Parts: sequence; structure tokens; C-alpha cells
Amino acid sequence: MVGEEGAFVLGWDEVLTEEELSTTLKVLCMSEEEFKEYKEQDGWEDDSDEEENSTLSNEALSRLKTPCKKLLYDSVLLTLESYGADLKAEQDLLNNKEAYEKLSRREQQALHVRYGQKRILHQLLELVQ
Repeated sequence: MVGEEGAFVLGWDEVLTEEELSTTLKVLCMSEEEFKEYKEQDGWEDDSDEEENSTLSNEALSRLKTPCKKLLYDSVLLTLESYGADLKAEQDLLNNKEAYEKLSRREQQALHVRYGQKRILHQLLELVQ
């Protein structure tokens, strides 16, 4: 369901791998009975029109059912824990010109990427609280 990378891709305004995330959330939030029915039907053939017309925008994420929001929230927290430093530490380093300039060009670029990723994850936390 998740694809080769085992991760979902989030942007500032929406989920870029929305089909994978939507299906994964549906399956993981199912009761045992619902999952049995899902397996017997080989998925949701009847829901294809509904899924094509829905996108997982930030607004849609904030309207998810509580179990799905909780699952996303907990997943984001685990992802944030996997980083060595928190968002504030990254921001402080970006704002400290002297310390920033001591970093190699590659380290500076990595810092910008990590900071951007963390900002998106923190935004997602706010959406699904």
C-alpha cells in the first residue's frame, strides 16, 4: 500500500501520495470485521469515483475521523523523534550566522531540508490535533 519507499510524501498544502495514505488510513482504522469484508471484496471497487474526487488537502486532513487523526498524529511524533534535533534547534542554527557559516555547503543544504521537513510535520500535527 505504501509503495517502495515505505513513506508518504507531504507538501505544504496537501498530501502528494494521497491515494496511498488514504487507503492505508482506511485499512489501519478498520475494525476486524470491516477488514475481513475488505479482504473478501479485494478492496473498494465501488469507492473509486469517490476517491478520485477527493484530495487530501490540509483542510481535508483536519476533517479526518478521530482514529485516523490519532494514527497520523502518533506517526508524525515518531517521525520527529527520529531526527537528531528539534525544530527550535534547527531554527536557532539557521539564525546564528556565525555557527551557520562554519557548516560546509552540504551541511547547510541538509539543514535547510531538515528544517523544511520538520515545519511540514509540525503543520500536520496542528491539523490532526
